[in-house]
Amino acid sequence: MKDPYDVLGVSRSAKPDEIKQAYRKLAKKLHPDLNPGNSKIEQQFKEASAAYDLLSDPEKRARFDRGEIDASGAERPNRSYYRNYAEGGQGAKYQDFNFGEGVSADDLFADLFRGRRAGRTVRMRGADISYTAAVDFIEAAVGAKKRMTLADGKSLEVTIPPGTEDGQTLRLKGQGLPGIGGGPSGDAFVEVHVQPHPFFTRSGNDIRVELPVTLQEAVLGARITVPTIDGKVSVKVPPGSNTGSVLRLKGKGIPEARGRERGDQYVTLKVVLPERIDSDLRQFVESWSKEHAYDVRGRMETS
Repeated sequence: MKDPYDVLGVSRSAKPDEIKQAYRKLAKKLHPDLNPGNSKIEQQFKEASAAYDLLSDPEKRARFDRGEIDASGAERPNRSYYRNYAEGGQGAKYQDFNFGEGVSADDLFADLFRGRRAGRTVRMRGADISYTAAVDFIEAAVGAKKRMTLADGKSLEVTIPPGTEDGQTLRLKGQGLPGIGGGPSGDAFVEVHVQPHPFFTRSGNDIRVELPVTLQEAVLGARITVPTIDGKVSVKVPPGSNTGSVLRLKGKGIPEARGRERGDQYVTLKVVLPERIDSDLRQFVESWSKEHAYDVRGRMETS
């Protein structure tokens, strides 16, 4: 992912107000509703939203600046723990040893930690381990508990925070491989794979859904039921609505981290004719169209 400071066009010393102002300026310019069908602009909007989500959170920003997490907010796993030890201050004590041909530093320190060459037990943190977990769209949106089986066969309940994104990595402290010589266990990193939903799609913290409406609902207006990640809600369709008309359900989108304001849900209407056109409808349209003809493709002329 791109550097969030570069995405928002701010310096690394930018104050919170500068970050917020930069994001709002980009959001107004890049919002998908103002650029329908432009996948490139939509991707830029997603990147700006992700960058703001990270930099607007003081703790996440500080951890990113220290290199503890990447631009997506995922933990940066440690290097191989043997080499990490070997290159650190503790390993420096063994740098003058004559290893002999064919013996790598990793092999030597692995042996040292097992006590075969050092003559004493070395206490060291265990290695980190990575997993993947498939999560339903709504589980990732509203949060859930998932039970996983770890490398040692142990079963563990994992908390999926509300608003979790596809590809986001969760850290399970102390659930990695056991330490050596009484050292602490490493961590487990779980990469979340959010499964596609049959009709919901995510855009930043907003949710989009295409909703079929009948001819009479579109022409006359109606109160209909709309699905959301929280359940069904009643929504009014204005008279004269058409395919492509968009209804906004404020606060029905993805919850942001730390309980901040939620995104919205955008409902795009799609007028659908009955599967079978009976004689009554056909006769009515024929009679109506004789005196009410209208052009729907006039703007598509190229000459």
